[in-house]
Amino acid sequence: RAAEWQLDQPAWSGRLRITAKGSTAFIKLEDKTSGELFAQAPVEQFPGIAVEGVTDSSRYFVIRIEDGNGRRAFIGVGFVDRGDAFDFNVALQDHFKWVRQQSELARQAQDLEQGPKLDLGFKEGQTIKLNIANMKKKEGGTGSTRPRPAGPGGLSLLPPPPGGKSGSGERPAPPSTPAQLPGTPITDSLLSWPQPAAAPAADVWGDFAKASG
Repeated sequence: RAAEWQLDQPAWSGRLRITAKGSTAFIKLEDKTSGELFAQAPVEQFPGIAVEGVTDSSRYFVIRIEDGNGRRAFIGVGFVDRGDAFDFNVALQDHFKWVRQQSELARQAQDLEQGPKLDLGFKEGQTIKLNIANMKKKEGGTGSTRPRPAGPGGLSLLPPPPGGKSGSGERPAPPSTPAQLPGTPITDSLLSWPQPAAAPAADVWGDFAKASG
């Protein structure tokens, strides 16, 4: 209990800093003017025996200081301002939260290294099927499935049979429009262009015939 301490006559006053080296945090009590180290308390776990809060105040704590030669002592420290005591708590909590995160990341990395590795290689005789849009598979392995070009009116134009004969032995009907052979004039009146009507010959003497005298 902080009430049992001589709060009106502290044995020492100065500044407190928290530093970290690896996973260990160090509470350092230093002279507020010269910065000389008065005592330090290594903290390997929080909450833990190295730092404990008192039961009757949120501004006072008991810390375990060490001199580096194996000697330890428990002393009581307190803060005049309640906000400084809050920052003291938060600094220790943030440090050990970071320590837990690093430990978890290291454990996950070790599990990945020790676990079975995924083999993405093809086994002997293994095949893969790809389904690509707008691609038609050839039927029977021969011939092309490309559609024939459509003629006028949307009808497909079939190539003429060999020898100029149809499959039934009948000759195809001649086209309705006669074709022009090289060097042969077209005499069909349906294909003749309309000729312009001949202009009537002008009577060049008419004006003189009408003139009197």
